[in-house]
Amino acid sequence: MTFSPVPAPPPLPSVQDIPTRIAFMAAPTDSARHEFDRLAQRYGNIHPGEAEVIVCLGGDGFMLETLRVVLEMGLKTPVYGMNCGSVGFLMNPMIEDHLPERLATTQAAELHPLRMKATRISGECFEALALNDVFLFRQTRQAAKLMVEVDGMVRMPELICDGALLATPAGSTAYNLSAHGPIVPLSGNLLPLTPICPFRPRRWRGALLPSTARVSFTILEHEKRPVAAVADSIEIRDVTSVHIQEDRSLTVTVLFDPGQTLSERITAEQFSA
Repeated sequence: MTFSPVPAPPPLPSVQDIPTRIAFMAAPTDSARHEFDRLAQRYGNIHPGEAEVIVCLGGDGFMLETLRVVLEMGLKTPVYGMNCGSVGFLMNPMIEDHLPERLATTQAAELHPLRMKATRISGECFEALALNDVFLFRQTRQAAKLMVEVDGMVRMPELICDGALLATPAGSTAYNLSAHGPIVPLSGNLLPLTPICPFRPRRWRGALLPSTARVSFTILEHEKRPVAAVADSIEIRDVTSVHIQEDRSLTVTVLFDPGQTLSERITAEQFSA
């Protein structure tokens, strides 16, 4: 009896080269600036456009700002966060030693931003990118009234609420989770649409939409009930309509230490107390 030869197993992914060109970016806090001075002196510091890796020093908020800068500059450079903030969901531990060697063993997550197009009462139009979420929120004591459309179809003629948000999978563990929205895996290709303190319909808890969905909000009674739209940290006030869609033409790469990938963190968050 003859046996066919056993095929060789596929090769394991090769470890990245140890980077020698690192760009450091620091939040405007004392702790971040202190770490910036120490790390730049030890490993050098170059312009982000010439770097192999960008190291972001700060918290989640500054990480989102850094990722937006990378997108707006058209860079393909991956970003590695080191936590100088509080929660640090998108960050890695602040460990100064052997940084280039650690960067060579990281695991990558590719993120696509939401693109928001907002129109104000004045007729001005604004665009902004968001890697966490886009949310609408009332500006006064009165609840907002929103009409919700998905792919050009009116799905909710009137939603009375404090606001509503559309999150990315990476952002589903942030404001979306606080508003009782679902956590979405990175591989799910889904976007959670979540109301913020809904009054009518009171029992509507939101929807899970395909990542290709085009979501539009029309602000009803906008002069009486003004609403602001926020894309991560960019706020546009007195809006009359907001259109949101995931922009698959844009990608940013975030690096994580082995065993601490973004997918693992999102999964673990669903089992946390």
